[in-house]
Amino acid sequence: MSGAPFRIALLDTAQDRTAFNCDSEPLNRYLREQVTQDIRRRVAACFVALAGNQRIAGYYTLASASLLLADLPASVAKKLPRYPTVSAVRLGRLAVDRAFKGQGLGGALLADALERAIRSEIAAYALVVDAKDETAATFYRHHGFIALSDTSLTLFLPLATAQRA
Repeated sequence: MSGAPFRIALLDTAQDRTAFNCDSEPLNRYLREQVTQDIRRRVAACFVALAGNQRIAGYYTLASASLLLADLPASVAKKLPRYPTVSAVRLGRLAVDRAFKGQGLGGALLADALERAIRSEIAAYALVVDAKDETAATFYRHHGFIALSDTSLTLFLPLATAQRA
């Protein structure tokens, strides 16, 4: 990540979120209005990339999830125990403020999310994401994510694969 240095940390709900603009109103609104409720209800954890001036340059959320074994590609499913579901960590949202785009921050946020999922004391097979559109899906495929067999916009990356990278 060239350019400005960033520090990635758990969101402090006292941080100013009003200036964040990633050019996606649903993602902007989530950070401004919904994230504190999700944190309080323990539905999601939110991590932010802070620029040197403490401005939020980007963010992502993580939550627990599960994947139906039947939804995984057959080549992957055959290597897993025959439980109906496998545990996963869901990357719920990932956004970069437009002022910081093109600096590698999206990839850095994704790498941080993978590291946190791998370090977790609770076992999870994969990081899963529901890409908002084909452009987002292309970003995740570029980083090694695989589409589930039933939809091209839901993708996953086995954490063992990420750990080896």
